[in-house]
Amino acid sequence: MLSLSVVQNALEVGFIYALVALALFLSYSILDIADLTTDGSFTLGCAVSATVCIAGHSVLALPAAMLAGALAGFVTAFLQTRLGVPSILAGIVTNTGLYTINLAVMGFSSNLALFNTDTIFSMAKNPLSPVFGSWYKLVIAAAITLVICVFIVLFLGTRLGISIRATGDNADMVRASSINTTTMITIGLCLANAMTSLSGAVLAQYNKSADINLGTGMVVIGLASLIIGQTLVGKGSMKRCVLAVLVGSVLYRFIIAIALKVNIPAECLKLVSAIIVGFAIALPSLKDWAAFQKKRVAAGRGKGDV
Repeated sequence: MLSLSVVQNALEVGFIYALVALALFLSYSILDIADLTTDGSFTLGCAVSATVCIAGHSVLALPAAMLAGALAGFVTAFLQTRLGVPSILAGIVTNTGLYTINLAVMGFSSNLALFNTDTIFSMAKNPLSPVFGSWYKLVIAAAITLVICVFIVLFLGTRLGISIRATGDNADMVRASSINTTTMITIGLCLANAMTSLSGAVLAQYNKSADINLGTGMVVIGLASLIIGQTLVGKGSMKRCVLAVLVGSVLYRFIIAIALKVNIPAECLKLVSAIIVGFAIALPSLKDWAAFQKKRVAAGRGKGDV
């Protein structure tokens, strides 16, 4: 049985990482682009947030991180749309370059500590803790994520948002409608990486530290959360899709918490994560296979009755 503190931590981190899953929902599910910039953009958000916090501007750190992430997404989009670099390679190139940029942002240090620095969580502790107690961090993380969720739902319902969705569905048809697919892809990738950097920015302030390796494997974790949510909640309206992302992200953190609860060694956690991710990605195929076998058994019984 998970303790209350473990449940609380899983919810807090789940809401923070949900922003990465939302970003991948936009780039992978909507635009049909495998954006490998995610790992570097997440670390970039951590680095910018920590640096701006140390300068004494913890609230300003969030939009600053989003702007930096949007610029990273712009570089990936530019490589892909203007220079003809395949989307996967464009993400790899940008992600590789971001490693040095992230180090430079952190003053060429592999980590930064924020233990003696104000963060959005420490600033909100006194006003919120009398009402929500130790759950005040969850309130902040959930509020930030839910605002972004509402924005995504509303944005994708606008004319511009529908054009981005159409670009991912059928780029040739969109071009025939005199819509600039280059602009649509650029806007989509900028938004996606801005959300990824925002997730890193919030996590850095939540953990009171930033590390150059925090973003490693983030794209795989985000995709696992996305696929788990879509498998359990299903697809449909945009609201349903965004809800699936939230459910998948929180559930993934609970799975990790359970793995830690059964005393799996910390050295094996990466292996456990890989197994969870592999199972999550294979889950839709396993679900279809189980449905097929059920129909096959039912058909066999029907023949036997005849």
